[in-house]
Amino acid sequence: MNTHTPVGDQLLGSAVDALNQARINDELFHLTRQDIAFDLATEQMQKVRDFVASPGNILGSMSTKHGEIAEQVEVAVRNSHQALEEQLQDGSTFRATFEGVGRTAPEDYRIDGFDVQSKFINGTHNNLKAVLEHMDSYPNFGKDGSFYQIPKDTWQEIRDILDGKQVEKLKSSTIEAIKAKVAEIEQQTGLPFDEVVRPGVSDYSEVQWGKIDSTLDKHDRELAEKNDAKRAEIVDNHQPSLAEGLRATAMGAAFGGAFALGTGIYRKYRDGKNIFCGEFSTEDWQDVGLDSLKGAAIGGVSAGAIYTLTNYASMGAPFASALVTATKGVASLTLSYQRGEIDLDEFTDLGLIVCAESAIVGAMTAAGQALIPVPVLGALIGSVSGKFMVAVAKNLDGKARKALQAKMEAFANQLNVIEQQILDRILAEFAALGDLTAAAFNVENNRQLFEASITLAQAYGVEEDQIIKNADDLDAFMTA
Repeated sequence: MNTHTPVGDQLLGSAVDALNQARINDELFHLTRQDIAFDLATEQMQKVRDFVASPGNILGSMSTKHGEIAEQVEVAVRNSHQALEEQLQDGSTFRATFEGVGRTAPEDYRIDGFDVQSKFINGTHNNLKAVLEHMDSYPNFGKDGSFYQIPKDTWQEIRDILDGKQVEKLKSSTIEAIKAKVAEIEQQTGLPFDEVVRPGVSDYSEVQWGKIDSTLDKHDRELAEKNDAKRAEIVDNHQPSLAEGLRATAMGAAFGGAFALGTGIYRKYRDGKNIFCGEFSTEDWQDVGLDSLKGAAIGGVSAGAIYTLTNYASMGAPFASALVTATKGVASLTLSYQRGEIDLDEFTDLGLIVCAESAIVGAMTAAGQALIPVPVLGALIGSVSGKFMVAVAKNLDGKARKALQAKMEAFANQLNVIEQQILDRILAEFAALGDLTAAAFNVENNRQLFEASITLAQAYGVEEDQIIKNADDLDAFMTA
């Protein structure tokens, strides 16, 4: 027994299927975590809506309530985006928090454990003035890692002024006053302005009482778009890949080589030579080694083809494994037929037998839950086997095709009308799969896998004349 038998291919198919299923399960796991994270993110934004819904509980007049609103938005937006980025499952690790902060404390909230004072004042100069007034009241603020946050657009305007950019609608005297305030902040703290005063997530206008609802709607849309992008990224990261295809190929090669080695040793043992008693000659080792190399090559190609079919042709592992078995078997028979080693009748009969397993799996897959009468099975399997032969034997001559077609018609003639309908439906399902061998052994799909296998063999010190490097070498191994 070797790895190009139906049993070997089905074992490889099961292993490849397990590899695929592990990837699918991991995708579902991360999608579920992303859904939970998105729910947590939307909960943070809902807290702001609940806060705004009770204006009587917000400090200040209607014209100054935006100060506390800005604080709520800052914490909620930061935490909601953190939830999505890190797939948080609860809020225990949020970096922004109001916990442990008094409502009239020097700080308004904490970010990454540092105290933050929010200053949302109308006018850039006035905003900086408010920062300095707070520093007068709390001289250590801004020096110990604590910092101020001001409106995003206000901070950008200051940054543009410091960078020497043109700022519209500001008088030169106002610009000079702003520069003086920045210098004073840096002088008092001994730190760069950007470390002491940082931009918030909101512009000044976005947190005003009449604008806050539309601002929250905007943030909700951004969260939804970001979540969709994260989900798409998860799906994309769990698509079939070259790396995973290489793992499948390597797994198949390891299985094929080990299986061939074991059967080779057992075959020698039956011939009276025990490897453990030092009875192997140099020729025996060469035989076993060559069989192992062939087994590894066939196992790797088979696993790669099964991986391609299950992932790119939407085919179940049993069906894909059966197709790979049929492809290799018919390829060998075709070569024997072309060499004159078997005649036409033997070729078609043996080919139908080789394809029978694939036909049975394919018929059952396509039929689904339909009840197929037992008397029909033989003719049905024969018909589908013929379909497989036509699909996988691309180099059949006209005479062979006609003989095969005649056998398929003979099978079909044995069926009554209802049974013929069953067969037609199965064949239609089969046809819908398209060119199966093109999918399994597509050059574009498998070229990189093939090239990588050469590099792997060279890395392991396999002799150059024993490495499959081209189609002729592959054909020799497949038909040996």
